[in-house]
Amino acid sequence: MMIQAIIGALLIGLVLSVLGSGGSILTVPVLLYLIGMQPQLAIASSLCIVGAISLISSIGFIKHKKVSWPHVFLFGLPGMVGTYLGAWLSSFFNSDIQLTVFVILMLIGAVMMWRNQSSRYQAGKLNIAKILSQGLAVGVVTGFVGVGGGFLIVPALVLLGGIEMSLAIGTSLLIISMNSLVGFAKYYSLLSSKGFEFDWSIIAIMIAGGLVGSIAGQWINQYLPKAILQKIFAVFLVLMALFILTKSII
Repeated sequence: MMIQAIIGALLIGLVLSVLGSGGSILTVPVLLYLIGMQPQLAIASSLCIVGAISLISSIGFIKHKKVSWPHVFLFGLPGMVGTYLGAWLSSFFNSDIQLTVFVILMLIGAVMMWRNQSSRYQAGKLNIAKILSQGLAVGVVTGFVGVGGGFLIVPALVLLGGIEMSLAIGTSLLIISMNSLVGFAKYYSLLSSKGFEFDWSIIAIMIAGGLVGSIAGQWINQYLPKAILQKIFAVFLVLMALFILTKSII
């Protein structure tokens, strides 16, 4: 189990570093199928892992002043509220519903990756009302299915927040960490009250492996074209979505 956790964590960190998003959407499948966690624990643990990796990864962006703090709060604070609500809502649904929503998000992410949208975004005008509502909506999704939502946050920051892509990625990492850690706190409360026990050793290994993977991803970034990697990852997301659909839902 430890070997599977390390391999999965390296892959998650690698994808996050190379593509800027998408790594968190792999965390739930890794915990479900490589580690063998129960769905509720996999979703909750995913939030802790993603939150920690994103928070630590954001340090470099903060040092280089690649974070827009007003947008962190504009998007992040309603996002934290939304994440708490999403985690609370999850208690009213079974894991099959959560995984179905997760599969839909994977397919949306695959389409966005395939179209290589990240290179096409151009900063728009600041739209405070829309960015607040978008932050709330992304937060609900984050809490409900256990993904960081970077592939939704980055375009929202650029198109609605009016900031450049270079700032959006660092800002997104901080927002992901805020949302994820609030969601995990709520899940921890809900699941602990039901007698679930978290595997902290696996969570620690995943966080450490994810950080090592992100360092490797920075090296790979120098040699492989991002557009090709995004298309490969898009195909991988579709295959993984079909796998989850057939194995855990149908």
